[in-house]
Amino acid sequence: MNDYTQLDVWVKSRQLANKVYEITGKFPSEELYVLGAQMRRSAISVPSNIAEGLGRNSRKDTLHFLYISRGSLFELETQLYISADQKFISESEFNSVLENIILCKQVLNGFINYFTKLADNELNSAKMNNQK
Repeated sequence: MNDYTQLDVWVKSRQLANKVYEITGKFPSEELYVLGAQMRRSAISVPSNIAEGLGRNSRKDTLHFLYISRGSLFELETQLYISADQKFISESEFNSVLENIILCKQVLNGFINYFTKLADNELNSAKMNNQK
């Protein structure tokens, strides 16, 4: 995978990170460095781990980092709910970011399934070659 920046999964997660920066910039100053900073770290983790995973030399490593990205999406979703509970964001901001998170989950899960099948096919091919 030479150019991860062209992948829909990376592009959408990067857009999500930028949206999170936009909404957390409006947090109360004392929360910008607590919940806001944690949300930003979670959001940055998604495209960063996709890129790192694709930069690795093995499908196993790639899958590992894709799973980390997925975990960061769930972490970010929880933090989004907390920021709405605390009234740091509006309902429309909450809904907009939640839609982006759900979309990223769907695209990332599809990408994980694709890589899992590739890894399974590689394993089966290796077994067949060893039996010859």
